[in-house]
Amino acid sequence: MIPERFAPVLAEVADLAALFRAGNRRLYLVGGTVRDLLLGIETTDLDFDATTDARPDEIKKLIAPWADAVWTQGEKFGTIGARKGERVYEITTHRAEAYHPDTRKPDVEFADAIESDLSRRDFTINAMALEVTSDDPTLVDPFAGVADLMSRTLRTPLDPDISFSDDPLRMMRAARFVAKLKMTPTPELVEAVRHMKDRLEIVSAERIRDELNKLIVVDSPTTGLWFLVETGLADLFLPELPAMRLENDPIHRHKDVLTHTLAVIENVRPDACDDFDFRVTRLAALFHDVGKPKTRGYLEGKGTTFHMHDVVGAKITKKRLIALRFPNEDVERITELVRLHLRFHTYGMGWTDSAVRRYVTDAGDLLAELNVLTRCDCTTRNERKAARLSRRMDELEERIDALAAQEELKAIRPELDGGQVMTQLGIGPSRDVGEALAFLLEIRLDEGLVGDDEIRRRLNDWWVARQAGVAQG
Repeated sequence: MIPERFAPVLAEVADLAALFRAGNRRLYLVGGTVRDLLLGIETTDLDFDATTDARPDEIKKLIAPWADAVWTQGEKFGTIGARKGERVYEITTHRAEAYHPDTRKPDVEFADAIESDLSRRDFTINAMALEVTSDDPTLVDPFAGVADLMSRTLRTPLDPDISFSDDPLRMMRAARFVAKLKMTPTPELVEAVRHMKDRLEIVSAERIRDELNKLIVVDSPTTGLWFLVETGLADLFLPELPAMRLENDPIHRHKDVLTHTLAVIENVRPDACDDFDFRVTRLAALFHDVGKPKTRGYLEGKGTTFHMHDVVGAKITKKRLIALRFPNEDVERITELVRLHLRFHTYGMGWTDSAVRRYVTDAGDLLAELNVLTRCDCTTRNERKAARLSRRMDELEERIDALAAQEELKAIRPELDGGQVMTQLGIGPSRDVGEALAFLLEIRLDEGLVGDDEIRRRLNDWWVARQAGVAQG
C-alpha cells in the first residue's frame, strides 16, 4: 500500500498521468522523489523526475496540450523538459546506456522495460519507481531499495564495477548519500571505489565541483568527506585534504589538521549564515587550513610569524578552486576568507580603534562570514579556553558596533579624495596621487578623522619629505 504522504504528489501528477495512459503509455516517478517520500522527508522542493516507455517525439506530442512550456535540450539523451505552473518536470524515455572506459559521454540506448532503466541507476535507494498510470499507484522495486532504505545500506543495483564504470561520478555521489542519509556503504561498494578511483579523471571538473557543493551543504558532511579521503577519491581532485590527515596542528596540538578541519565545517551552521551564502562559508572552512602541511617547518621553527600559512593556504585554495571551475566570485570570496581567517588572532593585545578599523577594512563585505568562520575555528575541548576565545570575539563585535556608530567603518577612505590631493599639492594625475592616498588611508586607519587643517598639514609635510628623498636619490 502506498503511504498517505504520497497523496499530494499523486494528485499533482494526475492530469499528466492521464495523458500517458490515454496514449497507451506508462509513466513512472523515479529517483529522489520516490526515495524521499518513502523516507518521509518533508520538503516542498521535490524533483519531479519521470521515466516512460514513450520515445522523445511521442513525449512531446503527449504533453504539448498540457504544459505551459516545453524544452528539448536533452532530447538526444531521451529527456524532454516541461513546466506546468511553478512545477518543472523532466520526462525521460527508459534508458539502458553504458559509458565507454575512455569517454565522459554515454551511448544512449532506449529501453522498453522499466526494470532495465532502473538497473542503470546509481544506487538501489534511487532504483525504485512509482507507476502513476496503473489502476492503482504501484511501487516497482526490483533491487530491494526499500529494504536498503530501512537498513540504511548503500549499494548499487548491478555490480559496483559496472555502475561506477558507467558513470564514475557515482563514486563521489556515494559520499553525499553516506553523509546526507547516514547510509553505510557495502564492503563491495567501498572496495570498488578504491580500485576504480582513477576513473574519476574522465569526469569533467564542473561535475565534480557540483557534487562537492552538494556534499558540503548537507547537515553533517563529515562522514562523506572521510569516505572521500579513505577511498582515495580526494587524491584526484583535492589532494590537500588527505595531506592534512596526520599533520600535527601547531595550534590545536591534540588533533591532526584534518580532524580539526572537519570539526570547523560541522561548526558552520545554516542558522548563523542567514545573511550570506552558507555554502561559501562551509567551503572556506574546508580550505582554511590547507596551508599548514606546506608551512609546518616554518611554523614550528619561526613561531613569531605562525600565521604565514594563511598566505600559502590562500594560494593553494585559489589554485584548487580554479581547477574545479568554481565561478570567479566563489574563488575570490573563499580565497579571501582563507587568507583572513586568523586575522582575529593577530590582535591578541586588545582591540584598539586602529585595529578594529583595519580588521573591518580588510574584511570588507566578508565581515559577517569572517566572524562566523573565526568563531567556528575554535574546536578546543578546553572549556575555559573556548570561553575566553568566545569572549574575545564578543568584544571585537561590540567594538565594531561602537566604532561603527561613530564612523562609516564599512566605507573607510582617506580624508581627502584624489582631486583634493592634486589641488593641495599642485600636481596632475600620476602615481604620486595614489601614493598620497595610501599615506592618508594609513592615517585614517590608525587615528580616524583628524580634521581638514591637520590632514592637509600632514599631506604637505609628507610631500616635502618625499620630494627631498627623490632629490637625494
